[in-house]
Amino acid sequence: MRIQSPVLRYFDAVRRAGSIREAARQLNVASSAVNRQILNLEDELGAPVFDRQPGGLKLTPVGEALARHTNLVFSDLNRTITEIADLQGARTGHVTIAAAESVMSILRDAILEMYRSAPRITITVTTMGSFSIPDALERGEADIGVAFALRKSVELLQVHRRQFRLGAVVRPDHPLATDRREVPLGACLAYPLILATSDLSITNLLELALRQDSVRPHPVVTSGSIVLMQDLAAEGHGVAFQTRVGLDRRLADGSLVHIPLVADGPILSDLGVYVRAGRKLPLATHIFLHLLTRQIDGLNTPED
Repeated sequence: MRIQSPVLRYFDAVRRAGSIREAARQLNVASSAVNRQILNLEDELGAPVFDRQPGGLKLTPVGEALARHTNLVFSDLNRTITEIADLQGARTGHVTIAAAESVMSILRDAILEMYRSAPRITITVTTMGSFSIPDALERGEADIGVAFALRKSVELLQVHRRQFRLGAVVRPDHPLATDRREVPLGACLAYPLILATSDLSITNLLELALRQDSVRPHPVVTSGSIVLMQDLAAEGHGVAFQTRVGLDRRLADGSLVHIPLVADGPILSDLGVYVRAGRKLPLATHIFLHLLTRQIDGLNTPED
């Protein structure tokens, strides 16, 4: 629906395409019409929104500020259209989710359940590190965020929370797996380590625990992929670390075991479900939030 200002549509199309000609092709309008809208916009703002470079158009700082505004405008418009459909009695709409990789199985089950009750609601899921998710919510690029160990923020509303223990993830025949009740974090440092990149909450949790002993680990592999870390641990290449969330298949087939860590007590990670603070949520988002939180509460773990 073309309710929003044409100049914003044209600006957004040029920003995404990187050229006026390609944006005009996608919009099915003349290049001159797109160029005129951009020139009028720059004249009104009193500053250029694009740098004209040989490789294409790049946003200026003014253009980046306008892009953030445009994202919010389009996001709010889509939600308004969804609310209108809700008022007309149709369970329709679109929900965009930014989530940590390890919660994909939870999202899968929630999505399958939603399609049984509201099949006309569509969903986009983007995988990213937990610490990148708040920015996606604040920019309006996601309706729902599912992340571990986020710091409190006035920009975010936590609608659900559950705690899980961080553990060492190893093959069943690994020496650490002898006693599977729990393992001191320090004992893991005697073996090759598979650590997470800094955008994943695992890194921060481990650093806080290791800081007490002034120890710096030396990983053989550092990765931003939970699945890759699991694969390497299952092949016997080192000790990985995560909660039991997302390990269901590996634990069931016996290729990995999860041993809760201790370092002056358990190392706990909060799994939270978040939305942007101050937003009125469309019915489609409410429906999915209900199904998602029910899936999280339904997880059976030894720490329960």
